[in-house]
Amino acid sequence: MHSPFDPAARAPIPVDTLLLAYRSGIFPMADAREDREVFWVEPRDRAIIPLDGVRISRSLRKAIRQDRFTVTLDRAFERVIRACAEPRPGHEESWISERIVASYLQLHSAGHAHSLECWSAPHDDPEAAPDLVGGLYGVAFNRVFCGESMFSRADNASKVALAWLVALMRQAGYALLDCQFMTEHLASLGAVELPQPQYLGLVQQAAGPPRSSLHEALAHFVQGEPGHSPGKLIAQSLTQTS
Repeated sequence: MHSPFDPAARAPIPVDTLLLAYRSGIFPMADAREDREVFWVEPRDRAIIPLDGVRISRSLRKAIRQDRFTVTLDRAFERVIRACAEPRPGHEESWISERIVASYLQLHSAGHAHSLECWSAPHDDPEAAPDLVGGLYGVAFNRVFCGESMFSRADNASKVALAWLVALMRQAGYALLDCQFMTEHLASLGAVELPQPQYLGLVQQAAGPPRSSLHEALAHFVQGEPGHSPGKLIAQSLTQTS
């Protein structure tokens, strides 16, 4: 174990080390936001959301179709990860420490970590700059996206971000959406649990690059078709199999 005064205990985790860990089914966490140490986690069971099996409720579909939020990709990565690290009701401590933040900022700069943001105009002043009201971030390699964390400050905001992520992954040719640990919230969205060896088999099957980037997939929906908003196109694409 590192000494608290050891520079290695404070330095960001190298990009290559993080990518190797993810390809091996392992990821880092911290015990507390102020903790300088990280530990490596290899779950016995893994939660994934099948890209053709995401569950979209009627209320969520309505929020997507109505473009209740403006959704962006990689516009505010640091704000998203810091929002995910904020204390939440029912959670004693966040596992996203400053060292974790610094490590994923490096990974983002290298093009392997992405965020989706949901923005909403303030109700009392529609002309004001939009507020960041929800989002998620995760790690992408080959045709795999490992969702790390999400947050929501408005009804359905994080769910809208997740639905957009699924649509973008399908459009870009991704194969696997990892959610790490099963929760009641993820189960309601269609997540299933797999033994770790089976998950690693899916990671191997998802080797190789996707047919396009997430940014190119986003442009497909945002540029869209005449008379169709991005939200309507996203909802239609998810309706095809969910």
